Amino acid sequence: MNVVMRRLAIGAIFVLVHLPAAAQEATPAAETPIPPAPSPLAVPTNLPHDLSPWAMFVAADNIVKAVIIGLALASLATWTVWLAKVIELTSALRKARSALRKLQRADNLADATREIEAEWTKDGPVAELVQAAMRETERSVDLSADGVKERLAIALSRIEARAGRHMARSTGLLATIGATAPFIGLFGTVWGIMNSFIGIAQSKTTNLAVVAPGIAEALLATAIGLVAAIPAVIIYNVFARAIAGYRALLSDASGEVLQHLSRDLERHQKPVASRAASSARSRWMAE
Repeated sequence: MNVVMRRLAIGAIFVLVHLPAAAQEATPAAETPIPPAPSPLAVPTNLPHDLSPWAMFVAADNIVKAVIIGLALASLATWTVWLAKVIELTSALRKARSALRKLQRADNLADATREIEAEWTKDGPVAELVQAAMRETERSVDLSADGVKERLAIALSRIEARAGRHMARSTGLLATIGATAPFIGLFGTVWGIMNSFIGIAQSKTTNLAVVAPGIAEALLATAIGLVAAIPAVIIYNVFARAIAGYRALLSDASGEVLQHLSRDLERHQKPVASRAASSARSRWMAE
């Protein structure tokens, strides 16, 4: 009995001595945090590519580069046409308004011709209208007034049409750029996204660092297409309204020229009619 009690006491002492050490060794392992498993859809904070516009252009596919360069040249052409047409249209409108005021102040076609050709309005469509009226009057001295008016109306309409076509030059380029630039940019975007998907298939990964640069380069083409198209459409609409106003001024000037010619013809025919009536009355009295 004493031997059994002695062995139980030794076992209890052994357990009491070794249990705290085992607990201390097991605690750090139990309390160590387990890192979470990386998600395949996690967005990396540091992309290996430079996503600035210039870097995306340099890293883009050759076809996407060609699309972007073409759209940049189209945008440059848009602003070049805008600057040139603003200068040309502003000068033409000022000259036409000044010449129209001179036509309205003049008493006859000869006075209007002298006033218009004496100053800076001597060059321009309105001056051509007046010169055409003077030439037709000189050529048709012995012809009927109705024929003179009809032939002059045809000549004036041709001058108006020619001046309108001249002023509308290069505006068709703006319409073309505004209509086609978004689709050209879309083509570059589709091509770039297709290359991005091909890269995903070859790398066998869905990591955003692989997908993002190609998609960003593709979307850059669409952005530049819109940058080229939107100003072109706006500028084209502005020029269309301004050219319509310019043509209206030329139409008013043609009307003034025809009115002066009609009055001059009536003044010329009135003395002739008076002399003919006097001669007929004299012959009747003599008889």
